Amino acid sequence: MATEVKIDAILPSGMAKKAEYIGISKAEMPFMNTLMLAVMAGGFIALGAVFATTVAAGQSGVVPYGITKMLVGLVFSLGLILVVVAGAELFTGNNLIMMAWASKKVTTLQVLRNWGIVYLGNFIGSVLLVVFMFLSRQYTFGGGVIGTTALSIANGKVNLDFTQALVLGVLCNVLVCLAVWLTFSARSTTDKILAVIFPITAFVAAGFEHSVANMFFVPMGIMIKTFDPAFAASTGLDLTNLTWNAFLLHNLVPVTIGNIIGGSILVAGVYWMIFLRNE
Repeated sequence: MATEVKIDAILPSGMAKKAEYIGISKAEMPFMNTLMLAVMAGGFIALGAVFATTVAAGQSGVVPYGITKMLVGLVFSLGLILVVVAGAELFTGNNLIMMAWASKKVTTLQVLRNWGIVYLGNFIGSVLLVVFMFLSRQYTFGGGVIGTTALSIANGKVNLDFTQALVLGVLCNVLVCLAVWLTFSARSTTDKILAVIFPITAFVAAGFEHSVANMFFVPMGIMIKTFDPAFAASTGLDLTNLTWNAFLLHNLVPVTIGNIIGGSILVAGVYWMIFLRNE
């Protein structure tokens, strides 16, 4: 019996049902599977961050600001492409589980369990890559310009005020969850990759804040500052606020809250209201 092959994109109403089904699957996934896939996602996003930092290095004053940011965003897309195509559990994308929750297909406890495990796993994966990248001393390449860029990125993030970081987090995860939402329309790997590139490039180019990406960017800066103080001093940057405390209070907490608002309410909530509410 012949199997019908479809190449057209899935329509938004079908994407909503797919999002609901995927949300149930994620909520019911065994603990160890969820944790391991989350660690992988943290590493994948960190690889995108490494790529982005390297491309950003040395561009100041050479290439126009907007073009540089666009290129950095383009290469950072690697992270979510790996998550979506290779398979991994990313906290920000998993905010879409709220569509299944709103339909009462999963419980609040299941949502919080998934988010907690995935957030922890993402942090572990990100920090593991921080350790590997520091030991590789890749930050010293290009005459140290990569390390200087890494420190500058981290320093900028810990000097945001709470409200600014929160709003930047909201805007970021609107785009990230829209990227994941678009992949629900895909029928091929190429479709998924193309769906991811522009929303992710947009959020990076605009300077929005992604909690999992920051689990690499800021610890990388702190690692260089702490364990290679001579290099950090040679950059001439004022790194006074580049501390774990500032990272948590001025960046990770507000950005995470913003990511949840952006993904759970402004994307998952809106699409649930449009396509699934009456069901």
